[in-house]
Amino acid sequence: MKYLCLVYLEPGDRHAVPDRECLAASVALRAGGQVIAAEALHPAEIATTLRLRDGALSMTDGPYAETKEQLAGFYLFEARDLDEALALAAQIPPVRVGSIEVRPVRQLDPNG
Repeated sequence: MKYLCLVYLEPGDRHAVPDRECLAASVALRAGGQVIAAEALHPAEIATTLRLRDGALSMTDGPYAETKEQLAGFYLFEARDLDEALALAAQIPPVRVGSIEVRPVRQLDPNG
């Protein structure tokens, strides 16, 4: 089963864990064959949020909601179960200064 691990950090903590440490962890996790993708994201301030309402598309700069922590990156794992996904997520270095949300990936129902 696939699990998405969302890495959240406060804006001031974006560099609290050096990139080289995150890269080393990513390489080690990839060596186990369970990482499908892992990427860091640019700050939320440079994001663009889209909404389509009543046929009108609107675009706003920045994130949708003001939050204390912002999405800083993600890992996509293939794991046997939630316990294994949690064990893998615990190896993501920013867990020491931020939070990691682990969420199962849901398959879309072609009939739904």
